[in-house]
Amino acid sequence: MDKVNSSTVSEFVLLGLSSSQDLQLFFFVFFFVLYVVIVLGNLLIIITVTSDNSLYSPMYFLLGNLSFVDICQASFATPKMIADFLSEHKTISFSGCIAQIFFIHLFTGGEMVLLVSMAYDRYVAICKPLHYVVIMSRRTCTFLVMVSWAVGLVHTLSQLSFTVNLPFCGPNVVDSFFCDLPRVTKLACLDSYTIEILIVVNSGILSLSTFSLLVVSYIIIFVTVWFKSSAAMAKAFSTLAAHITVVILFFGPCIFIYVWPFTTYPVDKLLAIFYTIFTPILNPIIYTLRNRDMKVAMRKIMTYYLRPKKISEIPLVVRNSLY
Repeated sequence: MDKVNSSTVSEFVLLGLSSSQDLQLFFFVFFFVLYVVIVLGNLLIIITVTSDNSLYSPMYFLLGNLSFVDICQASFATPKMIADFLSEHKTISFSGCIAQIFFIHLFTGGEMVLLVSMAYDRYVAICKPLHYVVIMSRRTCTFLVMVSWAVGLVHTLSQLSFTVNLPFCGPNVVDSFFCDLPRVTKLACLDSYTIEILIVVNSGILSLSTFSLLVVSYIIIFVTVWFKSSAAMAKAFSTLAAHITVVILFFGPCIFIYVWPFTTYPVDKLLAIFYTIFTPILNPIIYTLRNRDMKVAMRKIMTYYLRPKKISEIPLVVRNSLY
């Protein structure tokens, strides 16, 4: 197989979401606002989890890491997409395209494993409450986070190993707002059917295995609480409702795009927007609006930082400079 430097294509043209010039300004404002909300919302969760002692628990530790991954996932392509709405020439360099492929699979692969870790945390909390503190120690939580990043790294490197050496010598137009791996692979100057199958198998194994683990863990939890009181069942369902919602919203588009036969559909753009932009903005909403402790902690932090400071609360050096 030819090496990267033998490719004659030095850049790719991204068609974006729409060719209509009338929609470009609307898309710019809409996605710019969404991106700001994603960053600020997930940053608020990270700050809340790390600064409030009442949230010093494995569930919130994993939630803080999920928010960090969501910021990364929304940032690998969204800023360029927003800038491209104001540009007539929507191009990206070859190395920039490879970087986007690397980061999207790193973050999505890591998030899949992180969601499994959060489901395992809920399993231990509901099914083995007496052993929860021992099993879900900070060391265990740190290990689970490191495993999620390691799996994401292995996944993205394996995907790149199939595509980074492909020769690109002709077509360079990608019908998407970022370098989507299925669409980029189809531009290679050779029969890429075998590569496409390997990519599907790689993504399919990770997506379906993590999704299956999530489904099994939820079934075990519901079976465990089924024989308990109705109050325990209601509490378990309330606790897991947010997790199940996030899992469906995140895994649905990923499985459709990367596990289905290697065929591109017009709806793929919408699904790509969903798991790169809408899921990171829905996560903080879903996890905070259904969580009383998070809402209380956020209210305390916002009140502390936004309310006017009394003179006695201002540092002495600042007070002396006022007089």
